[in-house]
Amino acid sequence: MSGLKPTEWALEGFRITRENPRAFGAWVVVSVAVSVLAAVIDANLPASVKHGLDTISGDANLTWRQFLDALIAIAPVLVLGLAIQSVMAAAVYRLIFRHDDTRFGYLRLGADELRLMGLTVIYIFLFIGLVVAVSTVSGVVVALASAAGVAVQAFAGLLAFLFSMGVLVYVLVRLSLAPVATFAERRLAVFESWTLTRGHFWTLLGAYLLALASIAVIGVLLIAVFFGLAGAIKVAMGGQLSDVAAMVRPKTQSLTSYLSIGLLAYMLINSVFSALYNAVIAAPGAMAYAQLHGVPPSRPLTAQPEAG
Repeated sequence: MSGLKPTEWALEGFRITRENPRAFGAWVVVSVAVSVLAAVIDANLPASVKHGLDTISGDANLTWRQFLDALIAIAPVLVLGLAIQSVMAAAVYRLIFRHDDTRFGYLRLGADELRLMGLTVIYIFLFIGLVVAVSTVSGVVVALASAAGVAVQAFAGLLAFLFSMGVLVYVLVRLSLAPVATFAERRLAVFESWTLTRGHFWTLLGAYLLALASIAVIGVLLIAVFFGLAGAIKVAMGGQLSDVAAMVRPKTQSLTSYLSIGLLAYMLINSVFSALYNAVIAAPGAMAYAQLHGVPPSRPLTAQPEAG
């Protein structure tokens, strides 16, 4: 297909936030609310949930039983996080595909978001299956190579690792338009992305990498400016530069520990970045879908890009 514009796809998130300041402001407010909610949850987590989080994030090798028990314990937190992620992604898709539906800054929690949540759960299980399959094949190859000596085994291990990463990235890119298709077509489109992205892997990968690189630069700049100003203020007040990092960490797991000026300022800046990050990451797929698929039947695309 001629006329593809991966650079425009990658930078679309910056454009829509610049041209829709009210919507972006609403996303920042929601991000602040999520930060506050996270602080409340962190300060009031039941012991069973804390144990489940520690179990999954620990270094110990877990049995399937232990993993499932920990997963069940933290299920409410996972569902909440999945809902927030789906609401924020759907807001970007709604701005692009249903631009006139501006209520609540394009934020909803309805059928569109529930479908995105369901799709994410399906993809998590598919991804786990893929990782298991790729790891099994790689392990067999390395084991067979060990018969030829340590050097050959090490080389085979490197090749197996690169091959595994390549397969995972390839599959993720090929399936990356599924959330957009699910939203735009109002149905669970689990594998439609595979057809849409045929022959466009490198174009999509380039767009995604450019979007990631762009938002990473913004993140580094924000962190540098924040800690630079915080350090200057701290020194001017007679403190030490080593105290700056402590400003953004709660001293205890209580709500009062989150009420320091430094931590609140950091939460606000982080909320602005989170809202921008969500737009920059979600927008490329939406624009790629719009150009590769075209306007979904009976669902006009208000923000359709010009034909190349």
